[in-house]
Amino acid sequence: MTAPRKTVLVVGGGHAGLEAAFAAARVGAHVRVVTGSVRTVGQTPCNPSVGGVAKGHLVCEIDALGGFMGRAADATAIHGRVLNRSKGPAVQSTRLQVDKAKYGAYARDALTTHPGIEVIEGLVASVVLEAEQVTGVQLADGSHVPADAVVVTTGTFLGGLLHTGATKTPGGRAGEAPANGLSDNLRAMGFRLSRLKTGTPARLDARSIDYAVTEPQPSEDPVPRFTLPDDIEPPPPLLEQVHCHLTWTNATTNEIIAEHLHESPMYSGQIEGRGPRYCPSIEDKVVRFADRDRHQVFLEPEGLDTHSVYPNGISTSLPAAVQAKFIATIPGLENAEIIRPGYAVEYDAVDARALDHRFASKTHRGLYFAGQVNGTSGYEEAGIQGLLAGANAALELLGREPLVVGRDEGYAGVLVDDLVTQGCDEPYRMFTSRAEYRIMLREDNADARLSALALQAGLISQARFDRVAARRASIDALCEAMAKKRPPGDAPAWLLGRATAQHVYAGYLDRMRDEVARLRGDAASDLPLAADLDYAALEGLSNEAKQRLADVRPTSTGQASRIPGMTPAALMCLWAHARRMQKQAARG
Repeated sequence: MTAPRKTVLVVGGGHAGLEAAFAAARVGAHVRVVTGSVRTVGQTPCNPSVGGVAKGHLVCEIDALGGFMGRAADATAIHGRVLNRSKGPAVQSTRLQVDKAKYGAYARDALTTHPGIEVIEGLVASVVLEAEQVTGVQLADGSHVPADAVVVTTGTFLGGLLHTGATKTPGGRAGEAPANGLSDNLRAMGFRLSRLKTGTPARLDARSIDYAVTEPQPSEDPVPRFTLPDDIEPPPPLLEQVHCHLTWTNATTNEIIAEHLHESPMYSGQIEGRGPRYCPSIEDKVVRFADRDRHQVFLEPEGLDTHSVYPNGISTSLPAAVQAKFIATIPGLENAEIIRPGYAVEYDAVDARALDHRFASKTHRGLYFAGQVNGTSGYEEAGIQGLLAGANAALELLGREPLVVGRDEGYAGVLVDDLVTQGCDEPYRMFTSRAEYRIMLREDNADARLSALALQAGLISQARFDRVAARRASIDALCEAMAKKRPPGDAPAWLLGRATAQHVYAGYLDRMRDEVARLRGDAASDLPLAADLDYAALEGLSNEAKQRLADVRPTSTGQASRIPGMTPAALMCLWAHARRMQKQAARG
């Protein structure tokens, strides 16, 4: 008699939830997705774009691991550019504007028709445990949904509260109820929750905008894509491409905002949560950059079948009347009609230091977290977390090796290690500067870096792996031709551009690989630390170092070295202890 398939239950149907569900199913688990409404699966509730600086790298890594986001963006893109064209290949990043309605429809269709995935509408009130082992979830209506592992991908819904001026409305996003019961449940389980904040601008009616006084921003030709031409047959048809437009705030805009700062929930004390430092609201920009007379505003169409426009750059939680007043001072928007005012979202996030590098809870077996609930911002950061958490949940249930990406193997590895080692006191956003090995971690070599891991985990087929191998052989041959100054032959432009990047960085890559090899080969650089190590009893550590180490509980000296505030003296103490343990183990 065949044993029943192990079940992974995913809480939430956003970007993290989608990738978690698809990854767990590809690995071989049965998957249940519990979402408040199938209608809202795969929404892009903030900006209508996928990718961008460093974020595009994450999307390429999602694609290399067999994920969904890049293909969905390619199929629904209405505008595309590669950012940082004037800089080196390592920091060039693809950004696609998507049709929001079509992206959501594409996601819903993919989820509801995927073999091995069952979608359940409901609101999760609590995770059910037996002896610290997950056995499923309980819904708000009292029903129990069994599962062998649970991946929590609740986005901004944990204790979600929307702010527009003094008006407060419970919700994870406009029109959708928060998950307050689950917040209380996680606290009761011992998780430390912090309060974070994000926001969104007003939506404008395109018919009321004077585009004649703005600067058009056309798509590149050809439109860039995340998925490589030989990885999908046939490629999705290109949708109609539209222009974005650039305009600017001015001194009058700033004056109005400054006059009404006391009405902003961020400055009145109404909001407790920390907002994203690198994607500030227009109120924050006026305060923090008081020497600037103007700020960019990109007018981004939200779809081909809607008049809604996303004014990227003026996220705000000021009262609706004040929003209308300052928007009217922006060139081209003097008569703009507001379809929906902007608002801030305040929500609970889990301290990711309670998780290991699989995004699994250190104290509750079978429980995983991914996405904004871990303190990140952005669709792309959420997507890669969901993929890793979903895959690892399934791999553990099937008794297989976990999927762990190193910092030298991908931006995914940088993100995971940063989160579980340092945690975050503000929404975490990926930047190329966060990756110490960024020259090795380009968009164009994501397949080479991650395909072997993907194949081992069961995330891609042998046929796809073979295509990657053939593609890399062609690139190596092109690089050899370039080194010998021979003509490249009739190689397609996209393949030639990947080979050129590899050729440009050849010398740097050799030195960086040597550095990584030395680091991995130096026993003193990265030794294992016991999970139950009593830091309080370890001599030579300061009280602060003991507390930081106890909070994170690093698995190696290398991870410990990346904990903020760790001194060289503390690290020497840890290395000495780890060496003693290593020698004792060898003698034993």
